[in-house]
Amino acid sequence: MSWTLLSQLLALAVTIGATLLIGWLVDKGLQRISARHPETAFWSLLRRCRIPLQFVVCLGLLRADALVSRIFKGNAGDVQHWLLLALMASVGWLVVRVLAAVLAAFFARYEALSDDAARVQRVRTQVGMLRRAASALVALVTVAAMLLTFPGMRTIGASLLASAGLIGIVAGIAAQSTLGNFFAGLVIAFGDLVRIGDTVVVEQQQGTVEEITLSYLVIRLWDQRRLVVPVSYFVSRPFENWTRADPKITGSMLLHLDHATPVAALREEFHRLLRESKEWDGRDWRLVVFDTTPSTIVLRATMTARTADDAFTLKCAVRESLLAWLRDQHPEALPRVRTAG
Repeated sequence: MSWTLLSQLLALAVTIGATLLIGWLVDKGLQRISARHPETAFWSLLRRCRIPLQFVVCLGLLRADALVSRIFKGNAGDVQHWLLLALMASVGWLVVRVLAAVLAAFFARYEALSDDAARVQRVRTQVGMLRRAASALVALVTVAAMLLTFPGMRTIGASLLASAGLIGIVAGIAAQSTLGNFFAGLVIAFGDLVRIGDTVVVEQQQGTVEEITLSYLVIRLWDQRRLVVPVSYFVSRPFENWTRADPKITGSMLLHLDHATPVAALREEFHRLLRESKEWDGRDWRLVVFDTTPSTIVLRATMTARTADDAFTLKCAVRESLLAWLRDQHPEALPRVRTAG
């Protein structure tokens, strides 16, 4: 084995060793800073940048060193170009990780200081949208910078500029729906129309907003199905948001009973069931004769709860208990078909 090959292998080993050492030192430094400042999540989140940082360091050292030129004598220029492309991609990756750490640390800090659950959900939605938009912007800039390293892209730049007007029109028409969803996502995030964790009713289906992206929302339905809705839907059509200002909600149910129903006794039993229920928040309740028909009376019972899930559970439990009480105590109150004898 010649001295030239040994020196090349030694230089490659030194480059890899220096990359691993720098990554380890940076990680240990961030770990110590995080231990000194446990109230700040930023330093621990920055540790996720170790791998892209090592790629940046390694590729930078390989480009700065003459090792590549010595190993690939005939194709040194092409190899240097591909190293530059990989370095640009790694820098973009590192920037995305740093931005994600900054936004995540900001939200963690805000969540720890705020007592308003609705405001925390709003900020979480906005931070998620900012992270996705920033990542898309960094990716776009990185890809553009990589393309500009090819001589052919610079050569045809003049012709591209000459036809930029036509291309812009065609691209605008083709991407109209995508751009509409993008701006609709920004309206949702910063207009506080809907947030992650909100209970909404879309197309007569109730669910909880689970994810918001730049183009669609994912709504988790009561039976664990996922309803995927374009974000443009929420800025162009009416929908119900049960928790936009306050998660508290009033649930209601209808009872069709006989005219002989002892309404006062039923009202007292209804109130007793609410007092014994952990889902009732104690704010309000009512039981009134809502309507009458030739054969029945219609009673509407309303009750308040802290969340929509509690209201649903409360209605089901109270309805079942009231029907059992009527069956056992006042069977004459149950609706029946009357026939003339």
